[in-house]
Amino acid sequence: MEKILNLISEKVAAAFEAAGYESEYGRVTVSNRPDLCEYQCNGALPAAKRYHKAPIQIAGDVAAKLAGDPAFLEVQAAMPGFLNLRLAPAFLAAWLEEFRGAPRFGVEPDPKAGRVVIDYGGANVAKPLHIGHLRSAIIGESIKRIQRFFGNEALGDVHLGDWGLQMGLVIAELQARQPELCYFDPAFTGEYPAEPPFTISDLEEIYPAASAKSKVDEAFAAKAHDFTYRLQQGEPGPRALWKHIMAVSTADLKKNYDKLGVCFESWLGESDAQPYIPPMLEDMRQQGILVESEGAQVIEVKEEGDTKEVPPCIIMKSDGATLYATTDLATIRQRMETWKPAKILYVVDKRQSLHFEQVFRAARKAGLVEPETVLRHIGFGTMNGKDGKPFKTRSGGVMRLETLITEITDFVRAKVEENQLVSGEDVENVTAKIALAALKYGDLMNAPTKDYVFDLDRFAAFEGNTGPYILYTIVRIKSILARYGAWEDLPIAAPETAEAKDLMLALTRLGDALELAYRDCAPNVICAYIYELAGYANKFYHETRILSEEDKEKQKGYIALIGLTKRVLETCIELLGFEAPEKM
Repeated sequence: MEKILNLISEKVAAAFEAAGYESEYGRVTVSNRPDLCEYQCNGALPAAKRYHKAPIQIAGDVAAKLAGDPAFLEVQAAMPGFLNLRLAPAFLAAWLEEFRGAPRFGVEPDPKAGRVVIDYGGANVAKPLHIGHLRSAIIGESIKRIQRFFGNEALGDVHLGDWGLQMGLVIAELQARQPELCYFDPAFTGEYPAEPPFTISDLEEIYPAASAKSKVDEAFAAKAHDFTYRLQQGEPGPRALWKHIMAVSTADLKKNYDKLGVCFESWLGESDAQPYIPPMLEDMRQQGILVESEGAQVIEVKEEGDTKEVPPCIIMKSDGATLYATTDLATIRQRMETWKPAKILYVVDKRQSLHFEQVFRAARKAGLVEPETVLRHIGFGTMNGKDGKPFKTRSGGVMRLETLITEITDFVRAKVEENQLVSGEDVENVTAKIALAALKYGDLMNAPTKDYVFDLDRFAAFEGNTGPYILYTIVRIKSILARYGAWEDLPIAAPETAEAKDLMLALTRLGDALELAYRDCAPNVICAYIYELAGYANKFYHETRILSEEDKEKQKGYIALIGLTKRVLETCIELLGFEAPEKM
């Protein structure tokens, strides 16, 4: 389906040509002065230099050629040489009728669509999710949904932090607390217990205690390093405990991600990339790109034209230890062998931008990806408190994500009950949906790279640029449609009021918003669009008698229009990762 802006541009370009000018001057844009017109063309201004005519004369010539075109209600040449355009109501209605019936509202899939791996979440086992994990999860989930909308096979990979010293710390602390466990008996030859010797609550207390102890107790720190080494060498006792840690942690992580409406297709971790490291290092040595620098093994990744210093990518330290870059490169190799993706997107804190620049360059230099494979870091800023500093608990600690979700849910529940939005068994379901919309929209409405202030009062408000306001608009439309009855097959009618036409014009801008969000991996573009659309929908509702309209044909047009608006809003919030309740 062709975009309405393209159709208008084609008509204006043809008019330029018919008037004796090059058609390239006929590009039309949405007007930046909606009080004057709906669309505008500024092509007469640059054309004036080429044809040595006054811009207003060229605009007048083109306007004369457009006179009588059924697509336009009004074509006006305005000083110093603008073409101001207003669409004919019947033309707009006919386009929206086609828009309504087209797959994905006429938004074309990406012709280069393929498999996309999205690395987001960044969870660590043996640790609870905290608010530092929020943005990666919310932004990554939305980007994954947007990628799928444009025809990609998108896979979300949580890429668990499940390997390294943190595992050794937990195991060492377990030994200190329960030395009698069979996992620590070198003479044990039986089967290890199926049930873990700890709960998720135990783990959440054990890790910070072990981490603090390692900073003041050298012997304990050495023991943790030793357990890490023994785990990575495959010793049965530590490996069995590690499997318990993984099982208990991932079950808890999935529970909390479910509350966020976040789903991963892959639960692989750093441990899964470990077998790929030795052959990858051997390949690098054979290629001659792994060089020694101050005892370490590095890959030089600086390139001609760099405007800033890009240090070498360290692959192995002088003591033989590998680093995050090593694991990330091995993970790229694993993903390419397993999934052969066209794109790998990393939704990670923007402060890691240099790390990913080094890793991506090293991956290309080592031939880990095809030349056309897209490697992209989508960096995000921090969520701050009202003091402008990273969000903390009242006591100054890092807030658990589960606690944040509980707080915003309790806050919304109080509002739902106070305003008697719903009653009885509907309270919890409606509360959960509004709370999730408040949390996700409050984050996603900001450009990913920007820091933002978490303001519970503002995010949960039912007015203004908030998730609850968007939901309220959808629920209000649902209520009207439910009272009207069957509406799905009613035709879109030509708008008879300014409010109806404004709403229709806003609907035509869906494709541009979605394409920009897809191109830039920017869900905030969708937020901005639906806030604008909801504003026009509410204005139309307030200024129009819909259910009380006596002219039944006119009423059908109103119902068809708000029904289409509901479908567009629902499609967009699904891409953002939340949904509307039936009542509110």
